[in-house]
Amino acid sequence: MHAGVRCAMNQRKELEHLCRYITRPAIANERLALNSAGQVVLTLKTPYRDGTTHIVMSPLEFMQRLAALVPRPRLNLIRFHGVLAPNAKLRAEIIPDGMKNKSKPTDANDDVPQSTTSVRISWARLLKRVFDIDIEHCPHCGGTLKIIAAILESGAITKILDHLGLPARAPPRSPAQAFELFEPT
Repeated sequence: MHAGVRCAMNQRKELEHLCRYITRPAIANERLALNSAGQVVLTLKTPYRDGTTHIVMSPLEFMQRLAALVPRPRLNLIRFHGVLAPNAKLRAEIIPDGMKNKSKPTDANDDVPQSTTSVRISWARLLKRVFDIDIEHCPHCGGTLKIIAAILESGAITKILDHLGLPARAPPRSPAQAFELFEPT
């Protein structure tokens, strides 16, 4: 998926289409099956030039081919060359730069400079948005909270959690759910 694909929050149909696109599997389940020998059979969308309509492989080979589709971590999937390259001398001349334009006053109102605002969302606002945890305001009085320390020692953390009556250990993981991905043919 390209990172430039987006929709406004009030465009419900586009949002549903985007969510369906994001959550679709790499290969349609209808095209996968197991044969009687336990091998994975992949039905092709369109036959190859030589007439091949199915690919038969071992489950391990199938997993290797799926793993090859996953990009390495922190790897840009789009590479720019020439004047669009990250360190190109003329890059600033051709790409739009919203922050650069915002800091300059416009011709219409030269005496009122526009303030530069960060496009990034703070981690506190992200926590509020995702988990509904407001760490900027006190839940009792509504005043502004300030971080005064970060406790990293496990002994101190355990002691504080025990004092508060909270569990000091994470809950155990539930066992993996088994489900039939392939249907034998």
